Amino acid sequence: QLQLVESGGGLVQPGGSLRLSCAASGFTLDYYAIGWFRQAPGKEREGVSSISSSDGSTYYADSVKGRFTISRDNTKNTVYLQMNSLKPEDTAVYYCAAVPSRELVLGYREYDYWGQGTQVTVSS
Repeated sequence: QLQLVESGGGLVQPGGSLRLSCAASGFTLDYYAIGWFRQAPGKEREGVSSISSSDGSTYYADSVKGRFTISRDNTKNTVYLQMNSLKPEDTAVYYCAAVPSRELVLGYREYDYWGQGTQVTVSS
């Protein structure tokens, strides 16, 4: 069964860091574009970052550019989202998603497989 499992969320103070992991089971991520999305209460799902499977091209939303870094380790079948300089407005449930594609995929409706989400709360 194809499955994505996120981990690494939690409570952190403003300015702090977290690293989210997205581990795949039942399939290999080598040929999948991966996206990270987030959804805060009462808000629409927002694309945060994505990475291609071909050359590791990346995309970042303006709101996280310079603070977040997406990476993938195909040997571990895992994609990471390093989040630094966290702000209260980064508080949300974070989801990873996968779709078979060599290129970057930005729209959340394009993704086939989703994890269950991990809560990130930035608060003092």
